Amino acid sequence: MQIDVREDNVAILRGREGTVALVKALGRSFFLDGPDEEVVLFTDPEDLIIASSFGVGAKVEKGLICTLFQIRELGSPLIVLPKGHKASPRLKTVVSLGERTRLSCRIQPGTHPEQDVLCAAEELDGLEIVAVPGGAIVEGFGGQVHLGRFS
Repeated sequence: MQIDVREDNVAILRGREGTVALVKALGRSFFLDGPDEEVVLFTDPEDLIIASSFGVGAKVEKGLICTLFQIRELGSPLIVLPKGHKASPRLKTVVSLGERTRLSCRIQPGTHPEQDVLCAAEELDGLEIVAVPGGAIVEGFGGQVHLGRFS
């Protein structure tokens, strides 16, 4: 399924147990802060910032949009926790950045510096999101997609 994702909108994928939101990265650079180093991630204009949550509903969607806004518009860093970190199970939202992201329910939230895999609810396991000009292709998703304003 191809969805329209432009500079001023956000796409929200609604599942029964999990939600994913995505925006264009706009070619900006971002900081990835891990346990041992800080890395600058450079993006292409069509790359995506994707946020995943293990819940559903209006509050979750607002939280995902807020997270994406803080990263893209305010320059908040992406934080990577060390494996086994005690805060990992309490994370409400996790984020990935790049041209292709695969969702997995078999990884520990917030502990993967590779930006091509993102923790998600079990029903979203295996879903793949690929950036394309003017949007994204979502492979393996059968739920609802909602487009909203991102400003």
